[in-house]
Amino acid sequence: MGFINILTFLIYGYDKFQAKRGGWRVSEKVLLVLAAAWGSLGALLAMYFFRHKTQHKKFIYGVRILIMLQVAVYCLFYLKY
Repeated sequence: MGFINILTFLIYGYDKFQAKRGGWRVSEKVLLVLAAAWGSLGALLAMYFFRHKTQHKKFIYGVRILIMLQVAVYCLFYLKY
């Protein structure tokens, strides 16, 4: 889970960099898929570190919901044993 969070953080940062210089952007779909693929903590940290996607409701609520779901799944499956 650590690798996907670092990767997600870096890709959000890259997208912010590209947004500032007007270059090729990472699609919102890809950013959300990375968050859903256990990268939600990296996404949330990147959103505030880079001040990126913090005004978009689907990111504000979506990433937080993904974190809650992922914590619940982690607790159910990993802390059970």
